[in-house]
Amino acid sequence: MASTTLGDVLPSGGRIFTSIPDFFFIPEFVSGGLVWMLVASTDLFPSPNPVGWVMFVSVFCFVVTTVWFFIFLCGANQGSIWPSLDVGYHFVAVVFYLSAAVELAYITFQLGQLGQFVALSGFLKIYRLEIAAVVMSFVATLLYFLHTIFSAIRWKRS
Repeated sequence: MASTTLGDVLPSGGRIFTSIPDFFFIPEFVSGGLVWMLVASTDLFPSPNPVGWVMFVSVFCFVVTTVWFFIFLCGANQGSIWPSLDVGYHFVAVVFYLSAAVELAYITFQLGQLGQFVALSGFLKIYRLEIAAVVMSFVATLLYFLHTIFSAIRWKRS
């Protein structure tokens, strides 16, 4: 049986596009960026609308995933702590995105209930943007969850 050296545990350079957990970087960028753009493009009504947490999560995860991607791309991830940091960050991202997705779904549900009674111009457009943001936030949660599972498997092998 061949032994796995530490350099083989985490890919670097162009190999991150072909390894299974790191393959999820690009879809995470796309779905997280879409959540960010969709939530930012909706109007806030005068009532309290707690989308600040959703915006924080989407911007935070987008920025940290970008930094994480470039660390992997440059090959600065070859220390012994990096597999556990990879699992840890993606687990935090799953928890953050799940909480943001549930909150956004609840807000969108309340907005839909309000829309049955109030006929505002452009309400349907805002409601559809909110629904798209909810769907993309759950997609981002799923992608980060899959990345966490495969990173944990890789960490267990190291």
